Amino acid sequence: MSTEDEKLLKEAKKLPWDERLQHKNWKVRNDANIDLAALCDSITDPKDARLREFGPLFKKAVSDSNAPVQEKALDALLAFQRAADADVSRYAKEVCDAICAKCLTGRPKTVEKAQAAFLLWVELEASEVFLESMEKAVKNKVAKAVVPAIDVMFQALSEFGAKVVPPKKILKMLPELFDHPDQNVRASSKGLTLELCRWIGKEPVKSILFEKMRDTMKKELEAELANVSGIAKPTRKIRYLNSRFKLLYYNST
Repeated sequence: MSTEDEKLLKEAKKLPWDERLQHKNWKVRNDANIDLAALCDSITDPKDARLREFGPLFKKAVSDSNAPVQEKALDALLAFQRAADADVSRYAKEVCDAICAKCLTGRPKTVEKAQAAFLLWVELEASEVFLESMEKAVKNKVAKAVVPAIDVMFQALSEFGAKVVPPKKILKMLPELFDHPDQNVRASSKGLTLELCRWIGKEPVKSILFEKMRDTMKKELEAELANVSGIAKPTRKIRYLNSRFKLLYYNST
């Protein structure tokens, strides 16, 4: 790093967070996200007032047009979500919508971090907001953005279960996805459908889907459904806090 860059970054650290994160120089924005992630990682009290200050910053930060900076912004968001409690779910809608719009067609690592952020919003009791954003994401004209959205719904349902992630909202999205021209979208939709069957049974799924599906797809899915068995159980829990603000979890089942 040149002396000029070092001077720029040093001076920029004196600026408020929002100015650093929206600075015209990408190196300043990148450095700001790294610092913000480190600071969030250092916070041990989820009621720390700084977390409320940081919440409104992420909508713009994760929308950064510079791919490496955007990835660092997602790192900062993940650190923020890990440090916080469900009180920050008030920021979930604007951040989820920004991620859907700007991150799902990014580099593989960016997409992976975006999905991790979605799952942390579910953990922070924002599953309804998450699914509302997914409804928008699956309508994206770019198939590359649709597949990660379907896959993260699969992850959310598989990890948190049907009591946390409402199956009805997912079921409403599926008929259109099975008619999608992209085979990867259809394949991911099939996997999500099979996961739904594990949680709510085959018949409720079939009653909604089959009347809207082409015969060839019905036969294909029927064959897959024959292999669905067992009782699904959640592997991940919703977060809450006790009176001492020590991070705890409760089983949502």
